Amino acid sequence: MGASDRMGVGIIGCGNISTQYLKAMADFPVLEIVGIADMRPEVAEKKAEEFGLTAMSVDELLASDKVQIVVNLTIPRAHVEVGLRALAAGKHVYGEKPLGISFAEGKQLLDAADKAGLRIGSAPDTFLGGSHQHARALLDSGEVGTIVGGTAFMGAPGHERWHPDPAFYYDIGGGPVLDMGPYYVTDLINLLGPVKRVMAMSAMPHTRREILSEPKKGEMMDVKVATHVAGLLEFVSGAIIQMTMSFDVPAHMHVPYELYGTKKSLLVPDPNMFGGDVKTKPAGAEEWTVATHAEPYADANYRSLGVADMAAAIIEGRPHRASGALALHALEVMEALETASTESRPVEITTPVERPAPLSESLRDGKLA
Repeated sequence: MGASDRMGVGIIGCGNISTQYLKAMADFPVLEIVGIADMRPEVAEKKAEEFGLTAMSVDELLASDKVQIVVNLTIPRAHVEVGLRALAAGKHVYGEKPLGISFAEGKQLLDAADKAGLRIGSAPDTFLGGSHQHARALLDSGEVGTIVGGTAFMGAPGHERWHPDPAFYYDIGGGPVLDMGPYYVTDLINLLGPVKRVMAMSAMPHTRREILSEPKKGEMMDVKVATHVAGLLEFVSGAIIQMTMSFDVPAHMHVPYELYGTKKSLLVPDPNMFGGDVKTKPAGAEEWTVATHAEPYADANYRSLGVADMAAAIIEGRPHRASGALALHALEVMEALETASTESRPVEITTPVERPAPLSESLRDGKLA
């Protein structure tokens, strides 16, 4: 692979998720990491030493002619601010989820990119994982029939049990919908297409929560967002999905997705992961059948697959899959869950989006078809 077949990447934000990105980027020769930066220089220097990279200040990274794509791994409340700075510096931007903490913010970012002739990409890219792509293939083939309904469920007792600094999960811009919802909503759009209308109810059973993980164990956090949200998503296709996102569930036995087709029911694995079992079962069958497949990116954590696809798409002059339009549609749906709940009314979704193209070929050979 020559230099013209690679894109220079600069990473801003060296928190927990950056390790997963840096490990996965080694699998994609289309990406060349130029440098990493963080508002805390010592954190960037430590991460650079760990991975044999160059630590820079944010200003140095944005000024570098070698950086073509900025990967924005900052906290959610900084996503749009940092993204706008990168666009102003002439860089394409790929950000962690969510695109922004409000629809208006996210639209501002996309409008700025359109004006500058630059691209926006956004996590999650787990819908490109082999298991989710195989579920998509089963739906596209007609084997499952037309999806009538289904459930999407994420329930946990809260991130304060494991995260070293969990307060931002309960601040404005946090909560289960903006934190975990992007995985579920984005994959549902990948599987079923755009959302038409949303209804919801929500609860906030605790106004303060105790941190149970080190190093801040015992400290108290204020809760400023709903931590249990139950909604109904009506898709343009006609499918109706019951969706629950919660940080208030001690334990449960739900699978991440159940989709009910006119021919078969389909179980889809955790959209926070790239792999997992895809299962089908027609009416009258005694057992679920595991749908075996050969799609790539189902055997490990490939966070940055969306960055690699975006880089390849820029080189090849085609649309990228984990796009800003996809992320904005998902963000509008997630914001609509809050609006529908607080205003006790259904909310129509206005942003157009097309299902991203299925992933048909591995990037290990430098291509993504």
